[in-house]
Amino acid sequence: MRSAIHDVFGDPASVLYLADMPLPEPAAGDVRIRTILSPIHNHDLWTVRGAYGYKPVLPAIGGSEAVGFVDAVGPDVDKALIGKRVVAAGVHGTWAEQFTAPAASLVPVPDVISDEAAAQLIAMPFSAISLLEFLNVERGDWIIQNAANGAVGKTLAMLAHSRGIHMINLVRRDGGIDELSAFGIGNAVSTAAPDWKAKVRAMIGDAPIRAAVDSVGGVASNDLADLLGENGLLVSFGTAAGKPMQIASRAVIFKQLTIKGFWGIKISAAMPAEERRRLISELITRVASGEVKLPVEAAYDITEISEAVKSSLAPGKTGKVLLKLL
Repeated sequence: MRSAIHDVFGDPASVLYLADMPLPEPAAGDVRIRTILSPIHNHDLWTVRGAYGYKPVLPAIGGSEAVGFVDAVGPDVDKALIGKRVVAAGVHGTWAEQFTAPAASLVPVPDVISDEAAAQLIAMPFSAISLLEFLNVERGDWIIQNAANGAVGKTLAMLAHSRGIHMINLVRRDGGIDELSAFGIGNAVSTAAPDWKAKVRAMIGDAPIRAAVDSVGGVASNDLADLLGENGLLVSFGTAAGKPMQIASRAVIFKQLTIKGFWGIKISAAMPAEERRRLISELITRVASGEVKLPVEAAYDITEISEAVKSSLAPGKTGKVLLKLL
């Protein structure tokens, strides 16, 4: 089967290449899925670099999420699943014509949701909705995030709005405000302006900011800590700046701030099955209704893996880059 693989860790655009790999057979409790579309996530690229929390055995097929049709089942798995269109996430080797996944992890996709939206339905959106739960905020509360025009940032903003939670959405350039506006996302502030913190404070008035999501790190972490209210929660979600969080002790001490890390894989693994079903059901409902939009920047054939990776890494994207396998 055609697969995008790497046999060394390094720059994804350089080390990934097309190869013919053996067809996988589903083990007990697993299914095999014929891939339709698979997204290129940032964590997929960090995995190829060898710098993510999970390090695959080489040679490895890339990818961790896809939409496709079940074409075989392992022992003790209901054969009625064969032919069903499903999404699988948190798996390995989806940048291939076929891959295996635990049957229990599959999410059936209703006809109203397109392949393009289904391909990216779980990993980033589920991280976003799980993160919103993690913040423990309620309707009417104020929260803030940086990197708001990223995939998770936009989804988090749309989910927060649908739940009646007020969110300040920080972007690093003025053009990012228009990008968010195209998705119906407001309360956007560009940190390129020297008075951006004053704009934030004018937006919230006397209300405290209950929680902050930091996807940048470095000095941006301190900016969020500075804006948080008393007993606020600062969550480290990512490190786009590639630098450690820099936070002044003053804000932590005198505001009694709490700082936590969020890694979706760990959160999902510890989540009760009923809660997971509830959140996925909410996601499907909001995507189907158009409240949450999952746009596509471009779709590349698996033979164009290097070009697809470069497109995924390009700045200013408005959607996800997908790989076509069917």
